[in-house]
Amino acid sequence: MGVKIATDTSCDLPDEELRKYNIELVPLKITFDDGQTFLDRIEISPSAFVDKMVKSKCLPKTAAPDPDSFASCYQMGLKEAGQVLFVSLSSGLSSTYQTALLASKMIGSQSICVFDSLAASLGTGIAAIKAARMAAGGMDVHAIVEKLGLLRKNRHLVFTLDTLENVVKGGRLSPIQGMAGNMLNIKPLLKANDRGVPEVTEKVRGRNKAMRKLVDMIGEIPNLSEKIIGVSHVACPDDAARLARVIEERYLPPEPVIIGEMGATIGIYAGVGGLMVNLL
Repeated sequence: MGVKIATDTSCDLPDEELRKYNIELVPLKITFDDGQTFLDRIEISPSAFVDKMVKSKCLPKTAAPDPDSFASCYQMGLKEAGQVLFVSLSSGLSSTYQTALLASKMIGSQSICVFDSLAASLGTGIAAIKAARMAAGGMDVHAIVEKLGLLRKNRHLVFTLDTLENVVKGGRLSPIQGMAGNMLNIKPLLKANDRGVPEVTEKVRGRNKAMRKLVDMIGEIPNLSEKIIGVSHVACPDDAARLARVIEERYLPPEPVIIGEMGATIGIYAGVGGLMVNLL
Protein backbone atom coordinates (compact mmCIF):
# COMPACT_ATOMS: atom_id res chain seq x y z
CA MET A 1 0.00 0.00 0.00
CA GLY A 2 1.26 3.46 -0.90
CA VAL A 3 0.15 7.07 -0.53
CA LYS A 4 -1.10 9.19 -3.43
CA ILE A 5 -0.18 12.86 -2.94
CA ALA A 6 -2.45 15.58 -4.32
CA THR A 7 -2.55 19.34 -3.98
CA ASP A 8 -4.37 22.28 -5.54
CA THR A 9 -3.28 24.41 -8.47
CA SER A 10 -2.22 27.27 -6.21
CA CYS A 11 0.93 25.23 -5.43
CA ASP A 12 2.66 26.72 -8.52
CA LEU A 13 4.91 23.68 -8.91
CA PRO A 14 6.46 23.36 -12.38
CA ASP A 15 5.11 20.49 -14.48
CA GLU A 16 8.41 18.62 -14.25
CA GLU A 17 8.17 18.53 -10.43
CA LEU A 18 4.59 17.28 -10.60
CA ARG A 19 5.64 14.48 -12.96
CA LYS A 20 8.75 13.63 -10.93
CA TYR A 21 6.75 13.06 -7.76
CA ASN A 22 3.49 11.89 -9.40
CA ILE A 23 1.54 14.66 -7.64
CA GLU A 24 -2.09 15.12 -8.68
CA LEU A 25 -3.58 18.60 -9.10
CA VAL A 26 -7.10 19.69 -8.21
CA PRO A 27 -7.87 23.02 -9.97
CA LEU A 28 -9.35 26.11 -8.39
CA LYS A 29 -11.69 28.24 -10.49
CA ILE A 30 -11.05 31.77 -11.73
CA THR A 31 -13.82 34.12 -12.96
CA PHE A 32 -13.13 37.38 -14.79
CA ASP A 33 -15.24 40.51 -14.95
CA ASP A 34 -16.58 39.48 -18.36
CA GLY A 35 -18.17 36.44 -16.75
CA GLN A 36 -15.75 33.88 -18.19
CA THR A 37 -14.72 31.12 -15.77
CA PHE A 38 -11.68 28.89 -16.15
CA LEU A 39 -10.06 26.01 -14.28
CA ASP A 40 -6.69 27.29 -13.07
CA ARG A 41 -3.76 25.79 -15.02
CA ILE A 42 -6.12 23.38 -16.80
CA GLU A 43 -8.10 25.79 -18.99
CA ILE A 44 -5.93 28.88 -18.59
CA SER A 45 -2.14 29.04 -18.34
CA PRO A 46 -0.32 31.46 -16.01
CA SER A 47 0.74 33.63 -18.97
CA ALA A 48 -2.77 33.73 -20.46
CA PHE A 49 -4.14 34.57 -17.02
CA VAL A 50 -1.76 37.54 -16.68
CA ASP A 51 -2.70 38.88 -20.12
CA LYS A 52 -6.41 38.74 -19.29
CA MET A 53 -5.95 40.08 -15.74
CA VAL A 54 -4.05 43.15 -16.93
CA LYS A 55 -6.90 44.01 -19.32
CA SER A 56 -9.60 43.60 -16.66
CA LYS A 57 -10.94 46.64 -14.83
CA CYS A 58 -11.79 44.56 -11.77
CA LEU A 59 -9.81 41.81 -10.11
CA PRO A 60 -10.84 38.29 -11.12
CA LYS A 61 -12.41 36.14 -8.43
CA THR A 62 -11.22 32.72 -7.36
CA ALA A 63 -13.25 29.86 -5.98
CA ALA A 64 -12.27 26.61 -4.30
CA PRO A 65 -12.83 23.36 -6.18
CA ASP A 66 -16.24 21.81 -5.54
CA PRO A 67 -16.53 18.73 -3.29
CA ASP A 68 -17.11 16.44 -6.28
CA SER A 69 -13.72 17.41 -7.75
CA PHE A 70 -12.02 16.42 -4.51
CA ALA A 71 -14.06 13.23 -4.21
CA SER A 72 -13.05 12.19 -7.71
CA CYS A 73 -9.39 12.83 -6.88
CA TYR A 74 -9.63 10.86 -3.64
CA GLN A 75 -11.35 7.87 -5.22
CA MET A 76 -8.74 7.73 -7.97
CA GLY A 77 -5.96 7.95 -5.38
CA LEU A 78 -7.46 5.20 -3.23
CA LYS A 79 -7.67 2.94 -6.28
CA GLU A 80 -4.11 3.77 -7.34
CA ALA A 81 -2.29 3.69 -4.00
CA GLY A 82 -4.65 2.73 -1.18
CA GLN A 83 -4.14 5.97 0.77
CA VAL A 84 -4.50 9.65 -0.20
CA LEU A 85 -3.05 12.85 1.21
CA PHE A 86 -4.31 16.21 -0.04
CA VAL A 87 -1.99 19.15 0.75
CA SER A 88 -4.05 22.34 0.74
CA LEU A 89 -3.51 26.04 0.22
CA SER A 90 -3.62 27.96 3.52
CA SER A 91 -7.03 27.97 5.19
CA GLY A 92 -6.31 31.63 5.97
CA LEU A 93 -6.48 32.49 2.27
CA SER A 94 -9.13 30.20 0.80
CA SER A 95 -11.97 27.81 1.61
CA THR A 96 -10.09 25.08 -0.30
CA TYR A 97 -9.02 23.30 2.89
CA GLN A 98 -12.54 23.25 4.34
CA THR A 99 -14.01 21.95 1.08
CA ALA A 100 -11.32 19.29 0.76
CA LEU A 101 -12.02 18.18 4.33
CA LEU A 102 -15.77 18.07 3.65
CA ALA A 103 -15.21 15.85 0.62
CA SER A 104 -13.06 13.45 2.63
CA LYS A 105 -15.82 13.15 5.25
CA MET A 106 -18.34 12.48 2.48
CA ILE A 107 -16.31 9.44 1.41
CA GLY A 108 -15.70 8.45 5.00
CA SER A 109 -12.41 6.62 4.56
CA GLN A 110 -9.71 6.66 7.25
CA SER A 111 -7.21 6.31 4.40
CA ILE A 112 -7.81 9.92 3.25
CA CYS A 113 -6.09 12.81 5.05
CA VAL A 114 -6.23 16.55 4.34
CA PHE A 115 -3.36 18.78 5.45
CA ASP A 116 -3.54 22.58 5.79
CA SER A 117 -0.15 23.87 4.59
CA LEU A 118 -0.81 27.35 6.03
CA ALA A 119 1.24 28.43 3.02
CA ALA A 120 0.75 29.76 -0.48
CA SER A 121 2.27 29.15 -3.89
CA LEU A 122 5.45 27.07 -3.68
CA GLY A 123 5.09 26.83 0.10
CA THR A 124 2.19 24.47 -0.54
CA GLY A 125 4.08 22.86 -3.41
CA ILE A 126 7.19 22.14 -1.34
CA ALA A 127 5.02 20.59 1.39
CA ALA A 128 3.57 18.29 -1.29
CA ILE A 129 7.08 17.38 -2.47
CA LYS A 130 8.20 16.54 1.06
CA ALA A 131 5.05 14.45 1.51
CA ALA A 132 5.80 12.57 -1.73
CA ARG A 133 9.35 11.86 -0.59
CA MET A 134 8.09 10.51 2.72
CA ALA A 135 5.56 8.34 0.90
CA ALA A 136 8.31 6.99 -1.33
CA GLY A 137 10.24 6.14 1.83
CA GLY A 138 7.41 3.92 3.03
CA MET A 139 5.63 6.17 5.56
CA ASP A 140 1.86 5.81 5.80
CA VAL A 141 -0.50 8.75 5.39
CA HIS A 142 -0.99 9.43 9.10
CA ALA A 143 2.75 9.44 9.83
CA ILE A 144 3.30 11.84 6.92
CA VAL A 145 0.66 14.25 8.26
CA GLU A 146 2.27 14.16 11.70
CA LYS A 147 5.71 14.95 10.23
CA LEU A 148 4.32 17.73 8.00
CA GLY A 149 2.74 19.29 11.08
CA LEU A 150 6.16 19.53 12.70
CA LEU A 151 7.76 20.94 9.56
CA ARG A 152 4.95 23.49 9.18
CA LYS A 153 6.03 25.20 12.41
CA ASN A 154 9.22 26.28 10.64
CA ARG A 155 7.81 27.37 7.29
CA HIS A 156 8.64 30.85 5.99
CA LEU A 157 7.23 33.05 3.25
CA VAL A 158 8.59 36.45 2.19
CA PHE A 159 7.65 38.39 -0.91
CA THR A 160 7.47 41.76 -2.60
CA LEU A 161 5.03 43.48 -4.93
CA ASP A 162 6.23 45.44 -7.94
CA THR A 163 2.97 47.28 -8.53
CA LEU A 164 0.10 48.37 -6.31
CA GLU A 165 -2.43 48.07 -9.15
CA ASN A 166 -4.01 44.85 -7.88
CA VAL A 167 -4.05 46.15 -4.31
CA VAL A 168 -6.10 49.10 -5.57
CA LYS A 169 -8.38 46.89 -7.69
CA GLY A 170 -8.96 44.69 -4.66
CA GLY A 171 -10.00 47.68 -2.55
CA ARG A 172 -7.12 47.51 -0.08
CA LEU A 173 -5.81 50.91 -1.21
CA SER A 174 -7.59 53.92 -2.69
CA PRO A 175 -6.69 54.85 -6.30
CA ILE A 176 -4.98 58.00 -5.00
CA GLN A 177 -2.88 56.02 -2.51
CA GLY A 178 -1.98 53.51 -5.20
CA MET A 179 -1.01 56.23 -7.65
CA ALA A 180 1.15 57.93 -5.04
CA GLY A 181 2.83 54.65 -4.13
CA ASN A 182 3.60 53.82 -7.75
CA MET A 183 4.89 57.33 -8.43
CA LEU A 184 7.21 57.07 -5.42
CA ASN A 185 8.30 53.60 -6.58
CA ILE A 186 7.21 52.06 -3.27
CA LYS A 187 7.67 48.28 -3.01
CA PRO A 188 6.00 46.56 -0.04
CA LEU A 189 7.74 43.62 1.63
CA LEU A 190 5.55 41.01 3.28
CA LYS A 191 5.79 37.95 5.51
CA ALA A 192 3.23 35.28 6.36
CA ASN A 193 1.91 35.25 9.91
CA ASP A 194 1.09 32.14 11.98
CA ARG A 195 -2.27 31.80 10.22
CA GLY A 196 -0.64 31.78 6.79
CA VAL A 197 -1.88 35.30 5.98
CA PRO A 198 0.61 37.80 4.47
CA GLU A 199 1.32 41.01 6.39
CA VAL A 200 3.32 44.05 5.26
CA THR A 201 6.51 44.33 7.33
CA GLU A 202 8.35 47.07 5.48
CA LYS A 203 8.22 49.38 2.47
CA VAL A 204 11.24 50.30 0.37
CA ARG A 205 11.80 52.39 -2.73
CA GLY A 206 12.90 50.63 -5.88
CA ARG A 207 12.82 47.10 -7.29
CA ASN A 208 16.50 46.33 -6.79
CA LYS A 209 16.40 47.42 -3.16
CA ALA A 210 13.32 45.25 -2.59
CA MET A 211 15.05 42.22 -4.08
CA ARG A 212 18.18 42.80 -1.99
CA LYS A 213 16.01 43.09 1.10
CA LEU A 214 14.30 39.78 0.28
CA VAL A 215 17.69 38.09 0.16
CA ASP A 216 18.66 39.66 3.49
CA MET A 217 15.37 38.52 5.07
CA ILE A 218 16.12 34.95 4.04
CA GLY A 219 19.43 35.16 5.87
CA GLU A 220 17.53 35.78 9.12
CA ILE A 221 15.76 32.40 8.85
CA PRO A 222 17.29 29.59 10.97
CA ASN A 223 18.30 26.16 9.69
CA LEU A 224 18.54 27.14 6.02
CA SER A 225 20.66 24.07 5.35
CA GLU A 226 17.61 21.88 6.03
CA LYS A 227 15.09 23.69 3.83
CA ILE A 228 13.85 23.45 0.28
CA ILE A 229 13.54 26.95 -1.20
CA GLY A 230 11.11 28.03 -3.91
CA VAL A 231 10.89 31.30 -5.85
CA SER A 232 7.62 32.02 -7.65
CA HIS A 233 6.82 34.99 -9.83
CA VAL A 234 4.17 36.74 -11.89
CA ALA A 235 5.47 37.39 -15.43
CA CYS A 236 9.03 38.24 -14.36
CA PRO A 237 11.09 35.08 -15.05
CA ASP A 238 14.40 36.95 -15.36
CA ASP A 239 14.04 38.54 -11.92
CA ALA A 240 13.01 35.19 -10.43
CA ALA A 241 16.06 33.48 -11.94
CA ARG A 242 18.34 36.26 -10.68
CA LEU A 243 16.85 36.06 -7.20
CA ALA A 244 17.24 32.28 -7.12
CA ARG A 245 20.86 32.54 -8.27
CA VAL A 246 21.75 35.06 -5.56
CA ILE A 247 20.07 32.91 -2.90
CA GLU A 248 22.03 29.85 -4.03
CA GLU A 249 25.32 31.72 -4.15
CA ARG A 250 24.93 33.34 -0.75
CA TYR A 251 23.25 30.61 1.29
CA LEU A 252 24.25 27.34 -0.44
CA PRO A 253 20.91 25.52 0.06
CA PRO A 254 21.00 21.70 -0.02
CA GLU A 255 19.35 21.55 -3.45
CA PRO A 256 18.64 23.94 -6.34
CA VAL A 257 15.99 26.60 -5.78
CA ILE A 258 12.68 25.65 -7.42
CA ILE A 259 11.35 28.37 -9.73
CA GLY A 260 7.65 28.44 -10.60
CA GLU A 261 5.13 30.72 -12.28
CA MET A 262 2.31 31.92 -10.07
CA GLY A 263 -1.01 30.85 -11.48
CA ALA A 264 -4.31 32.65 -11.14
CA THR A 265 -4.96 31.85 -7.46
CA ILE A 266 -1.96 33.64 -5.96
CA GLY A 267 -1.10 35.80 -8.97
CA ILE A 268 -4.29 37.82 -8.42
CA TYR A 269 -2.93 39.12 -5.14
CA ALA A 270 0.72 39.48 -6.13
CA GLY A 271 0.15 41.27 -9.43
CA VAL A 272 2.56 41.56 -12.35
CA GLY A 273 6.13 41.54 -11.09
CA GLY A 274 5.26 39.85 -7.80
CA LEU A 275 8.11 37.78 -6.34
CA MET A 276 7.61 35.25 -3.56
CA VAL A 277 10.13 33.10 -1.68
CA ASN A 278 8.95 30.07 0.30
CA LEU A 279 11.11 27.96 2.58
CA LEU A 280 10.13 24.67 4.21
